[in-house]
Amino acid sequence: MRATLMYGAGDVRVENVPDPKIQQPTDAIVRVLRSCVCGSDLWPYASMPAAEHGERMGHEFLGVVEETGSDVSALQAGDLVLAPFVWSDNTCEFCREGLHTSCLHGGLWARDGLDGGQGEAARVPQAQGTLVKLPVGEDSALLTSLLTLSDVFCTGHHCAVTAGVGPRSTVTVVGDGAVGLSAVLAARRLGAERVILMGRHKDRTDLGRDFGATDVVPERGDEGIVRVRELTGGHGTHTVLECVGTLPALHMSIGAVRPGGTISRVGAPQYPEVPLGFPEFMNNITLTGGVAPARAYIEELLPDILEGRIEPGRVFDRTVGLDEVPDGYRAMADREALKVLVKP
Repeated sequence: MRATLMYGAGDVRVENVPDPKIQQPTDAIVRVLRSCVCGSDLWPYASMPAAEHGERMGHEFLGVVEETGSDVSALQAGDLVLAPFVWSDNTCEFCREGLHTSCLHGGLWARDGLDGGQGEAARVPQAQGTLVKLPVGEDSALLTSLLTLSDVFCTGHHCAVTAGVGPRSTVTVVGDGAVGLSAVLAARRLGAERVILMGRHKDRTDLGRDFGATDVVPERGDEGIVRVRELTGGHGTHTVLECVGTLPALHMSIGAVRPGGTISRVGAPQYPEVPLGFPEFMNNITLTGGVAPARAYIEELLPDILEGRIEPGRVFDRTVGLDEVPDGYRAMADREALKVLVKP
């Protein structure tokens, strides 16, 4: 089959790889219908050292079950299924607590010889716990939005939930990428009264307004902080959703949060230390967030997509075939595309 591999910074190739096969009785083979390029894929795309052997790519996909192992009883060939970006058994003590990203028997896609989502098919370990059956057909117009439950919309939702967003909350979202826009949509879904989006790309912030942002702050750094405080009577917002992962984004988050407020960070951190000192201690600032356990949220969020109340798939603004995936990476890295959908 064909699949995406990364050989180093800027070097993405689509090559022939071995077809996936059932290796364990808990496995399933899924033919991929939709996948995508994630913002987190751009970090190795910018910095990965050149290697002789490429690394498989992709951790977000949905598709059709082709074959199941003998221990998989809840799924059968022909089922349309969604794969969260971390596979898990959905039964261990951490999964039962809603922390599937720490599953005792789980792991990551495209690691240790496992298939990635940016290919024609994938072997799914712990298939019965990992895969979620979708009640739509292969030709459903909802597939694009349903794919966001694999990662990006669940990540935005996780950011809002861990920050404690609810009715009458005021929220600042730092970052106008796909995760930031998903966080805007999630915050409004949870009843936030005011959502300030910090972003400077008009096409993206326009979508953010459609998703429910009440204000847009294009300024960065100290100027951005001053603008958020001007909009909030000098106090800042109850919550800040940090959806970038860089130290400047965290600094803006600290400057935008009000005393007693909460910062949730879901952008993959590109820094080793968190700058929370005595002033933040005196203001009772809470820092939370982390990697989103998407599997824990899918059943809750799924009905809103199926019934048309939200359309998170609007974050996809470019669609490519599998052989065009390298250009999809380039387009996202060059800010020509917000998020690239892949149709193998």
